[in-house]
Amino acid sequence: MSPLTEKDRPIIQLLLSTGTCPRCVLRFCCVGSQMLYRHPHEELLKDLQKFLRNSHEEEGSVCLDVSNPPCKRLRLEPGEEGASDRNRNGAIPQLPPADDGNAATQSLPGNICNVCLGVLQEFCEAGFVKKVCQKVNSADYQFTSFVFSVSLPPQLSVRERAAWLGVKQQMRNLGLPFPEDDIIQLKEAYKWIIHPQLSEELGVPADGKSLFEVSVVFTHPETDEECHFLATACPDCFKPAKNKQSVFTRMAVIKALEKIKEEDFLKHFPCPPSSPKNHCDALEIQCNNGAVFVAGRYNKYSRNLPQTPWIIDGERKLESSVEELISEHLMAQFKADSFNFSSSGREDVDVRTLGNGRPFAIELVNPHRIHFTTEEMRRLQQAINDSSDKIQVRDLQLVTRSAIGRMKEGEEEKTKTYSALIWTDKAIQREDITFLDDIKELKLDQKTPLRVLHRRPLAVRCRLIHTMRSEYIDEHHFRLHLKTQAGTYIKEFVHGDFGRTKPNIGSLLNRTADILELDVESVDVDWPPTLAD
Repeated sequence: MSPLTEKDRPIIQLLLSTGTCPRCVLRFCCVGSQMLYRHPHEELLKDLQKFLRNSHEEEGSVCLDVSNPPCKRLRLEPGEEGASDRNRNGAIPQLPPADDGNAATQSLPGNICNVCLGVLQEFCEAGFVKKVCQKVNSADYQFTSFVFSVSLPPQLSVRERAAWLGVKQQMRNLGLPFPEDDIIQLKEAYKWIIHPQLSEELGVPADGKSLFEVSVVFTHPETDEECHFLATACPDCFKPAKNKQSVFTRMAVIKALEKIKEEDFLKHFPCPPSSPKNHCDALEIQCNNGAVFVAGRYNKYSRNLPQTPWIIDGERKLESSVEELISEHLMAQFKADSFNFSSSGREDVDVRTLGNGRPFAIELVNPHRIHFTTEEMRRLQQAINDSSDKIQVRDLQLVTRSAIGRMKEGEEEKTKTYSALIWTDKAIQREDITFLDDIKELKLDQKTPLRVLHRRPLAVRCRLIHTMRSEYIDEHHFRLHLKTQAGTYIKEFVHGDFGRTKPNIGSLLNRTADILELDVESVDVDWPPTLAD
């Protein structure tokens, strides 16, 4: 329970008389009691009226009566003056006597607040809370907590500034301080009211760190143009931005309000703000679950399968990809909207990935299902493996976003092992290739290969061949096992890429060499953790 003191009387009397709702009155009086805002609108209005009547009768501070049940609804006569008759030059209207009941004439229970445009009235009621919860429940999400976010129309900041200037002038006339920073923000007050109702209805707690977000977007078409004068007064604050339908964003408006002088503001906007005809509209009620990350290792056994969809000039070249064969099962089980695939390096379409496989991670965006047991993940892995003979997945598991960084860190630092089937134009004997086995830490200068120059910048990259081991097959073929620095272009090391990779197998053997087959035998990144079968 937060006390109201005698210095709050002129604020209460002014705001109620100009059409401000009781909860916004509490905000301007810097009342920080969350419980107080949750009391019914009519009860708060009567408590404020009671405070105005009793403020001269008691010394010191007076507390709002928040323990008594709501009393009968007061019969208040509507004011004779309409919103159009209010002063537009910033002058404070003449306040009526505190005990005649007229101070709250404009703040009748059915009237729409001239500051919050009904956000702290209509949208705090049980009916709207049920509407939000029905939307959440119909979306069929798994969640154990929620975070509630609100998007307010930017003109609310303009109206709040107008009301604040009126109160500021009134307090200045009375010789009382009124620090702006102490005003309770509208979003904060709204969440104080709505959080416990949503929590009770949904059966889970509100948590600012929750990954499940329930959001409401409010609009008020009737007053949309109230921000426009700021663009003339402060043009530097309103710059067109990508993905923004209007330059009048909330942050741009706030920036302009901080910049504009009081006298310029009062020339263009009524103070106090006029009462609207309609309350805000809840344009959108949306739910969104934070991304879930799944990691594992994949083996690729096909020489006709790209890692990601192969599309050139809008035309698909092959029917599937590693990414799609894995993700289609995850998307279905997690009921996600979309996904992002990443891996520790990539292999060409005609290269197999053997051994323990290549580490990968998939970000599942806005998943409706997020809880999976170890056994369920094992069955999901088996379903992926049963669906195709082109790939196999192992160590499939849920991971955190931060853990994926370990995969990327090892991408350039770790080593990779390859097996290459090589052809030579001139006949070779076993002794012609044995010297390759003795070469250690061979330094290469690799200019960006011609085959990837369309998507990689032109540069010369220094890479290392740590070790090589040769296997003679016949006069024109041998197999070469290589352990290399990550990022080494193996095909170019074999054929030289028209001299763009130096040295290369062709130059070392003094003959033309080409690569017929390439396999990745290991990717030495110790992630994700190996799981027991």
